[in-house]
Amino acid sequence: MSLLSLRDGPLLQGLRQHLRALPADAAADELLVQQLSRVKLALLGEASHGTHEFYAERVALSQRLVREHGFNAVVVEADWPDAWRVNRYIRGGSGDADAEAALSGFERFPTWMWRNTVVRDFVEWLREHNRGKPVSQQVGFYGMDLYSLYRSIAAVLAYLDQADPEAAQRARSRYACFDHFAEDSQAYGYAASFGLQSSCEDEVIQQLRDMNRRAAEFLAGSNEDRADLFYAQQNARLVRNAEEYYRTMFHGRVSSWNLRDSHMVETLQALDKHLAALGTPAKMVVWAHNSHLGDASATEMGDIGEWNVGQLARDRWGEQAMLVGFSTHHGTVTAASEWDGVHERKRVRPGLPGSYEDLFHEVGEQRFWLPLRDNAPLAELLKERRLQRAIGVIYLPKSERTSHYFHTRLPAQFDALIHVDETRAVEPLVPEPTWHAGEPAETYPSGL
Repeated sequence: MSLLSLRDGPLLQGLRQHLRALPADAAADELLVQQLSRVKLALLGEASHGTHEFYAERVALSQRLVREHGFNAVVVEADWPDAWRVNRYIRGGSGDADAEAALSGFERFPTWMWRNTVVRDFVEWLREHNRGKPVSQQVGFYGMDLYSLYRSIAAVLAYLDQADPEAAQRARSRYACFDHFAEDSQAYGYAASFGLQSSCEDEVIQQLRDMNRRAAEFLAGSNEDRADLFYAQQNARLVRNAEEYYRTMFHGRVSSWNLRDSHMVETLQALDKHLAALGTPAKMVVWAHNSHLGDASATEMGDIGEWNVGQLARDRWGEQAMLVGFSTHHGTVTAASEWDGVHERKRVRPGLPGSYEDLFHEVGEQRFWLPLRDNAPLAELLKERRLQRAIGVIYLPKSERTSHYFHTRLPAQFDALIHVDETRAVEPLVPEPTWHAGEPAETYPSGL
């Protein structure tokens, strides 16, 4: 028996009374699906950006919510232009031959987050679901991140070149402010942040105002025309927010993190209005990392002044937002060792002693979920702050405690938690040779 079992025997016994085992996927649990079906935003997290089971569980839940409960948008932690290409494909409006081609626009690191086998199959399912349905009854696929500064500029200009050449010329003149940086957003941010170049803030704000004015005046027109204008308007909003983000990122993590997650919530609000204007109230499934979707005020993030999508969604939509986290104890993950590095299939070390991952491993179930919403006895049982693991696109086992763990109060962080004890790496559509090789067994753990 482990030290955890000896020390926390009553806790484990109490926890086993509340967990709901998942012999199949999470979508087979009627209580979980019922809870999610009643909200406007079903926020589905992940404890890493490279775990097969997290993607697969989100797909299964999303399919049931779309098929049976009227959810009409899947919004993901991805760039807006790249996701819009997928959106056009699943609605039958693109020239892409298949889902793999539609996903090929995701060229920025980390490509495996969206160009993987699980997402590919889900995109094909979405296209088949939409087939033959009117636009107002189709489900869409959207990105809510803000890294696509230059591609979004190009999208605004392309739209205006067709819709209003004079307005396109004005926009091109404003966006020329960015021309000296060879489409390097961080180079612009550094120069503007430290006074090496005047910022483009005024220009991007003015362009967004013009696009908002155009959208307000565009009350007639087909749903397809509305969608094209909305796409361009959102790109202008992204350019405005990304400009501020890149200027801010050199002055500390807190302010840039808050800008990024605020933009994500702005995107959700914009989609809410846009979908309602098409004739169907929005019900959205949101995919992002636990660090974005778990309420930051319950974690160390909140202690240093960071907020996130989960916290802002609760503030904006209240009980109409449901936050679902994911966790795993050990297995493999697709991740890199450095930013812009090659993706590898890495071993995930067992959860640290005293962590939630360790606690859930000791429960003895391979797959289960915890209903945390309005569950006072379970909240009391888990009131103690514990470590929780977060693996992003980079995984550094040698410095795991400092690089990948933070303290959190789980019952305040999420409304539900899905745990899969042993997981495997998500499979990229174009895997690196190092991914096929995997991590040599002899380097773990003795090689550390």
